[in-house]
Amino acid sequence: MSGKKMFGSLMKQAQELQERMAKMQEEAAEKTVEATAGGGMVTVIVNGRQEVLSVKIDPEVVNPDDIDMLQDLVMAAVNDGIRKTQEAMSEQMKGMTGGMKIPGLFGG
Repeated sequence: MSGKKMFGSLMKQAQELQERMAKMQEEAAEKTVEATAGGGMVTVIVNGRQEVLSVKIDPEVVNPDDIDMLQDLVMAAVNDGIRKTQEAMSEQMKGMTGGMKIPGLFGG
């Protein structure tokens, strides 16, 4: 295969990969994960765009004398939700790229 044909083939493969990745990102954005903290006292739902869709707080954890604990639980649940979405995207990328790490893509 000549250099020009090989380059054209590589460019076509790169474009196809880019299109598949864009489709995967769109699909992943629609998926959600649930994360909790404090044994379920705080629950968050995060989508694939890493946007928090909902926060549920058990009334028992609301203590005006210990707001710091509630803030820590919310932060822990949100961070866990974001981590879970990143892990899910990373797993999808591994499947698409055959395990090849691509710098800048979901921790690659």
